[in-house]
Amino acid sequence: MSDVGGGRKIQAVLFTCAMNAIRSPMAEALARHYFGRSVYVQSAGVRRGELDPFAVAALDEIGIDASRHKPRTLEELEENEGLNFDLIVTLSPEAHHKVLDMTRSLAADVEYWPMPDPSVVQGSRDQKLDAYRDVRDALQKKIHARLALSSGASPG
Repeated sequence: MSDVGGGRKIQAVLFTCAMNAIRSPMAEALARHYFGRSVYVQSAGVRRGELDPFAVAALDEIGIDASRHKPRTLEELEENEGLNFDLIVTLSPEAHHKVLDMTRSLAADVEYWPMPDPSVVQGSRDQKLDAYRDVRDALQKKIHARLALSSGASPG
């Protein structure tokens, strides 16, 4: 699909996961890095978590600083600015179910991109960081493929 809603270009995208601590902030940072101001990007979680330092480290390796991200919930986002997005991407089952409930009356397209939770990986620091890198790289590919086609923007 190269657009949303019968030809509308994607101008605003929301990434969601369980706690806005790993997957959705990584996706937000990647999309902002590659598409700048050509696409409005936000992220939120079902519940509030703490920003995961491994997520920050995985992004830092490719020159993206996400250290100032402040996790927030979908309810906070809806309260503060509304859910006015062309596309809402859910990255965890919990977020997908919550977004479907919240968007029954919205015109936003909802897509589920299942991403594993890298925080469950056990082992050395390098083994754990590898799991975060895998999520980062998978998000990077999906974001490039989806947003470059439908935003009318090319990744920078």
